[in-house]
Amino acid sequence: TLKLERMKELLPFVMERKEIDNNKLIDILLELTNNEILFRDERARQINITVSNFLIKKDINEFDFSFQPSIDKNRIMDLLTLRFIDKAENILFQGLPGTGKTMLACCIGKEAASNRISTYFVNCNDLITDLRRAKFENKLENKLKFYNKYKLLIIDEIGFLPLSKDDANMFFQLIAKRYETRSTIITTNISF
Repeated sequence: TLKLERMKELLPFVMERKEIDNNKLIDILLELTNNEILFRDERARQINITVSNFLIKKDINEFDFSFQPSIDKNRIMDLLTLRFIDKAENILFQGLPGTGKTMLACCIGKEAASNRISTYFVNCNDLITDLRRAKFENKLENKLKFYNKYKLLIIDEIGFLPLSKDDANMFFQLIAKRYETRSTIITTNISF
């Protein structure tokens, strides 16, 4: 009834391993519940990462900082503490194609999702297409709420394709809804 899957799996082994008396029963129950909690936390972590829609599944230890010496490794490691999310701050990665912007954004996003922070990754072109479709179906406000619900939204490759005035307006509405309440990571290859 309680869906204690890990506990159900471990119980026969625990029962074989220990004699049960009243003193040991408490230890057995503590061990089983601790294992259940660890199992649920790991499963929730994996589900969060999966539903976050990351383009890149790598970890920060796979990023070659020596390939991009202009990137401040200490600053990136500080961003991985996720303090910027508590402050509803935003991150902008700007640089030429192939410099690692998307990978860094995904690494930070994966860390957030691993810590059970609602996170979503979307390519800017896909985001705009989704907003256009929602506007056409008279559901733009619902779609904006969908993207606003995430504590961390990662929008990849802004400016890779040109935006119409209407597209820019919808994008602005989304950013305005998130402003000072949620964190957003943006990657772009367009200079200021």
